[in-house]
Amino acid sequence: MSKEDIQAVESGLAEVLPGDGLAAAYELAEREGRPLRVKFGIDPSGDELTIGHAVPLRKLRQFQDQGHTAVLIIGDFTGMVGDPTGKSSTRKLLSAEQTAENSRSYVKQALRILREDRLEVRRNSEWFSQMTMAEVLQLAQELTVAQLLQRDDFAKRYAQQAPISLVEFLYPLLQGYDSVAVQADLEIGGTDQTFNLLIGRTMQRAFGQREQVVLTLPLLEGLDGVNKMSKSLGNYIAVGEQPDQQFGKVMSIPDTLVERYAALACAASPEEVQRIRREVAGGGPQAAQAKRWVARRLVELYHDRSAAEGAEASFNAAFRDKGVPVDVEEFPLPDGATVSLPEVLALAQLVRSRSAARQLIDQGGVRVAGAKVAAYDFPREELAEKVVQVGKRRSVRLVASGRRPS
Repeated sequence: MSKEDIQAVESGLAEVLPGDGLAAAYELAEREGRPLRVKFGIDPSGDELTIGHAVPLRKLRQFQDQGHTAVLIIGDFTGMVGDPTGKSSTRKLLSAEQTAENSRSYVKQALRILREDRLEVRRNSEWFSQMTMAEVLQLAQELTVAQLLQRDDFAKRYAQQAPISLVEFLYPLLQGYDSVAVQADLEIGGTDQTFNLLIGRTMQRAFGQREQVVLTLPLLEGLDGVNKMSKSLGNYIAVGEQPDQQFGKVMSIPDTLVERYAALACAASPEEVQRIRREVAGGGPQAAQAKRWVARRLVELYHDRSAAEGAEASFNAAFRDKGVPVDVEEFPLPDGATVSLPEVLALAQLVRSRSAARQLIDQGGVRVAGAKVAAYDFPREELAEKVVQVGKRRSVRLVASGRRPS
């Protein structure tokens, strides 16, 4: 164990529970002459891993590089239940066939990040599919309804008299038992998983095991800049996407997310993150260049430098080389399903007034994504992430960031 190893792992963590647990775990491994068993579980609810999933996977890789064992649990059994964390309604159950197919895809994509030589891949159907009803009931004795209702999402739904199925109540119990089955020393997860991760400690204590240390990581916001990156919301970048897609999606994120993407999604050093922070704070072209750096870096991680350079060239050809400015300031779209373009132009100070904006539109002097427009009102999604130009020198990128212009 070295102080540098612990500091490297602590970097970027949101919380360690208990507070002295990480150092104690390293001391345990050194004393027993064995690698730590570091668990991360993921339910195969779809067929694509996102760069949000990659945040804990990269932390797992850090442990592997230090000589420890990453235990990747594919929740092919719990995936049929569906994690209720953060959900306001009961989720639809997946079939065994769906979770099996998604599991194969997840492992393949995870190996873009993890190394195979210090990796243990387990599927929790190994133990849950063999359990009898009596054994399940015995497990259920370890948790009370009162404990489960301490979870914010369950508490809110209960207060609103919204349905909570017994299957959902069982989910934290099942996830916690995974830690017993693999004898985890540590478990990694997002901050939204803290309750479930702590249940793992409860279950290990009940089975006479040493309680795991819980390491939580910040959640990565999706392309909208508001919600957690999610496949169901469509605001994600997939690990397995093509370079052009990855580069273009990063270029669409709000400036407010550039630093977080550098820190969480790009494995940037603390010095690089500080530089990105300064450049974004400066605004204008240097903020846009910071975003380009993040886009190139992300593509390099999942492909290579040549692919990143090619993706940037394709992006330039699709936008800048066709007369659409790329490195421009962003402006948030107002709320509402329909957006008044003259109002946006006036708020963004591209024109003096709404009437001046309407006149310019009538004269063909306003372009959206390089094409002249003749209408005043547009569905919000048609303007989101588009560059609007007034003449040759005035332009902004409209972003659906959820922020209202002042």
